[in-house]
Amino acid sequence: MDIKTVGVIGAGQMGAGISHVVALNGYDVVIYDVAQERTAAGLETIRKNLARQVSKSVIDQSAMDGAMSHIRTTDKLADIGQTDLAIEAATENEEVKKSIFRELTPLLKTEAMVASNTSSISITRLASVTDRPERFIGLHFMNPVPIMKLVEIISGIATNKDTYETAVDFARSLGKTTANSEDFPAFIVNRILAPMINEAIYTLYEGVGTVDAIDTAMHLGANHPMGPLQLGDFIGLDTVLSIMNVLHEGLADSKYRPCPLLVKYVEAGWLGRKAGRGFYDYSREPPVPTR
Repeated sequence: MDIKTVGVIGAGQMGAGISHVVALNGYDVVIYDVAQERTAAGLETIRKNLARQVSKSVIDQSAMDGAMSHIRTTDKLADIGQTDLAIEAATENEEVKKSIFRELTPLLKTEAMVASNTSSISITRLASVTDRPERFIGLHFMNPVPIMKLVEIISGIATNKDTYETAVDFARSLGKTTANSEDFPAFIVNRILAPMINEAIYTLYEGVGTVDAIDTAMHLGANHPMGPLQLGDFIGLDTVLSIMNVLHEGLADSKYRPCPLLVKYVEAGWLGRKAGRGFYDYSREPPVPTR
């Protein structure tokens, strides 16, 4: 399969990041979101992040200009259907994703390949609502996409060899390293990472340590670049909860039970950095713990 044009569904943090690296590597990119204000915000995020790379001499101005020239936005899902590869990067909710794929499928050109950036949901189940499960694959980019080097490649039960090889070649053409994962709940990275964050929240919930103590302990004691509660805020606590629910329901093991405190924070809308408040209050500089 020859990929020249890429459609990205979702202009949030992940969709903008994927569009950024894809355009920077010479592909034509079409970005779609149901909310036009999110599309505009996503485009501005890409512009700012490219400018930051220029200021740090990671890329030069001509590379930034070239990347921006490769990107266009649309308010018509049909435009995504005319690309060679459509990548869904919507919220981590199975029914939302399935709804997108059901709407997209009749709009796809015959040879188009489809991917989901899901961080935890079954590729086989998502592919089942399309007319091309053999050309459907998981491309799980890590956040922030322009910086993180890994892409998890997840084949569904029906994904064919050509689709897998094309996906690997595409990811590597973006300067990424690939890791193959079988189609089990949360794949590799989040099967290990999300329970660690959940356990850190249990450690806080049970009073073993404060937010600051837990993050300092893991940052300095385990040499992690940031503490698990800070990382949960960065990812989004709603996303962490969604992943834990997928693991708990999919593997039926009590060790994956979401911490009640995580559930409470999500119910309160304290979703982390994107909401201005999670385990830290981001209205202050530097952010201060909320517990």
